[in-house]
Amino acid sequence: MPLPLKGLSAIVTGAGRGLGRAEALELARLGAAVVVNDYGQPGRDGTGEASAGPAEEVAAEIRAAGGAALAHTGDVADFRQARELVESAVAEFGKLDILVNNAGILRDRMVFSMAEEEWDAVLRVHLKGHFNTIRFAAAHWRERSKRAGEPVYGRIVNTSSEAFLAGSAGQPNYAAAKGGIVGLTTSTALALGKYGVTANAICPRARTRMTEDVFAGVEQPSGTGLDPLAPEHVAPLVGYLASPAAAQVNGQLLVVHGGMVAVVERPRLAARFDSKQDTFTYDELEAVLGPYYADRPAGETFAAAEVLGLKRGGRPGAEAWPENGSRSAAENGKRPHP
Repeated sequence: MPLPLKGLSAIVTGAGRGLGRAEALELARLGAAVVVNDYGQPGRDGTGEASAGPAEEVAAEIRAAGGAALAHTGDVADFRQARELVESAVAEFGKLDILVNNAGILRDRMVFSMAEEEWDAVLRVHLKGHFNTIRFAAAHWRERSKRAGEPVYGRIVNTSSEAFLAGSAGQPNYAAAKGGIVGLTTSTALALGKYGVTANAICPRARTRMTEDVFAGVEQPSGTGLDPLAPEHVAPLVGYLASPAAAQVNGQLLVVHGGMVAVVERPRLAARFDSKQDTFTYDELEAVLGPYYADRPAGETFAAAEVLGLKRGGRPGAEAWPENGSRSAAENGKRPHP
């Protein structure tokens, strides 16, 4: 059986560890040549001296298995370095076909305690980092398509989070960035579709360096069973979305973990009210919105907290997170994040 990604080249950001590493290895297993990008800072908060080690190790692992890989240690949140990343893939492999954005950091804190720098740092790496790589990959595909006079092959897989879907009280910066990534994804999907490019976002749940405290109360299975929170549960979906088989999947949001994939439906209107005059008055709004919200469930917001109960073979609604997780996670109102 031919490899579905044979002859294609890919970039995976944040690929030195955790989810990114698993995704890079999966794309290589499916036949893609991979640029393994990782800035290599040891702290999950984006601190510490940058290192080429993580990216080099994963690239070497791919090559040892018979694949093609190039290590890149640039900071994707830097506009110039993101451009160099895309250019390195084109220079090494002749073109770029797949972009997987995964790089990220955490600076968790309640909104009333968060420092400006903590907000800026997380938005910079997650949201700007996604934009930067998409910006130059999109230009590459648009140029190729115009030169060829027809659509080309392009796949973008972005990383959002259940923190955006469910609302994560201790992560206002992270939830905002991940929500922004979904908006960026749908905009990109519409803009690049005519060039042959698809863009989708995933909300993965996995045990990684970034989530070690949140999942401290979830035991790993004994024996040879795969940890339900292993990044290897997420990687196959990324491989599929990057493949020719997913040509009709575009502008979508999918939750994935533990042998389960859930397609998230777009928001739908819950109610509509029309003014009896040219415009609403305060009294009229009170008359229609007051009773409507009085009948809604207490505490209900736009956040879709039910996604946190998703698990393989189960139904939404049941709490799936550990009650005895880390103290800091409970105090900060956090939920798992990729």
